[in-house]
Amino acid sequence: MTAQPPLPDMILEPLVRATLAEDLGTYGDITTRTVIPSGTRYLARIVAREAGVASGMQVAAIAFRLVDPALTLRVLVPDGASFDAGAVLAEVEGEAASILTAERVALNFAGRLSGIATLTAAHVAQAAGTRARITCTRKTTPGLRIVEKQAVLHGGGFNHRFSLSDAILIKDNHIAAAGGIRAVLKRVKAQASHMLRTEIEVDRLDQLAEVLDEGGADVVLLDNMDTATLREAVAMNAGRLVLEASGNMRLPRIAEVAATGVDYISVGALTHSARTLDLGLDF
Repeated sequence: MTAQPPLPDMILEPLVRATLAEDLGTYGDITTRTVIPSGTRYLARIVAREAGVASGMQVAAIAFRLVDPALTLRVLVPDGASFDAGAVLAEVEGEAASILTAERVALNFAGRLSGIATLTAAHVAQAAGTRARITCTRKTTPGLRIVEKQAVLHGGGFNHRFSLSDAILIKDNHIAAAGGIRAVLKRVKAQASHMLRTEIEVDRLDQLAEVLDEGGADVVLLDNMDTATLREAVAMNAGRLVLEASGNMRLPRIAEVAATGVDYISVGALTHSARTLDLGLDF
């Protein structure tokens, strides 16, 4: 996968701090404090129980560092890299008590995010050889959007908007409330900032024709169209606007949708249905 620059640690630290605080509760790790003698040192390894694409290594490193800055962590498989079952993804060395205290939070992040990256990579592979790019949606775990979207990048995908303030995305309910496609696009042309891109959702070809005739949009979201209709939409558009296929985009269907000539395929399942990858911490 294409290497992605890491996010600044200062952006991720509040998220990791909150997760550690949730896990430590009101009195900290009482098991570790009770049974592990002070000064006990170990080398532990994060090991993959199955193959996949790494994500969350940066976040896991922050978790260990926040618990104990004296821990030494070496990432052996960086975010965005593929690995086989049995691979050692990282090593952490230092106080055994500190490693055990940070273990679950670090593995929760690394497993969850590696699962997203791995699922994304599977979708990207299905679109290989076409112009179509695989993109995620805002169907993310509350509070985890920034790292889940980063995991999509690690898997070779692209990001849709991060929040409601990123762009204008006119959905079917907006169209209904605003009085129709032409009415809503007229408002966009009259009021929207020149710095904002505008996307509008259609689910029929006559609606696409209306968008193309009225103008005011940069991107058209083709919602829940069958493959034949998507091909017709691409032909009608003739390269004028960016086209995004969305809705019912299951993995077995990605190749045929990508072959229609659409520019993007948005897949909510990348984040809302990804399976957590099986990673373990071995002393």
